[in-house]
Amino acid sequence: QVQLAESGGGLVQVGDSLRLSCAASGHTFSNSGMAWFRQAPGKEREFVAAINWIGTTYSGDSVKGRFAISRDNAKNTVFLQMNSLKPEDTAVYYCAASYRGPTYFAAAAYAYWGQGTQVTVSS
Repeated sequence: QVQLAESGGGLVQVGDSLRLSCAASGHTFSNSGMAWFRQAPGKEREFVAAINWIGTTYSGDSVKGRFAISRDNAKNTVFLQMNSLKPEDTAVYYCAASYRGPTYFAAAAYAYWGQGTQVTVSS
């Protein structure tokens, strides 16, 4: 059974940093694209960042220059380093795995999802 477990969320102040982790079990994703999405109350799920199997990364416009995705294939884990956090970054952050195309930016492109971790940025 494939499971994605996110961790690292919490309540922070504007300008702070957080590092989210997503540990996968039940399947090795070293040859697969993985991604982070987020969803704020009343809004649609939004693409945050993705990383393909060779380490090429993609970021959403709203987080470019502030967030960075990385992966540790030996640990079957993907990370999201979030810097210079803003109140508009407040959302539930979801890990996604097993990219199946055609675009990294669409939620439908991923087969597996975690339960999410809450990030709240207070001003």
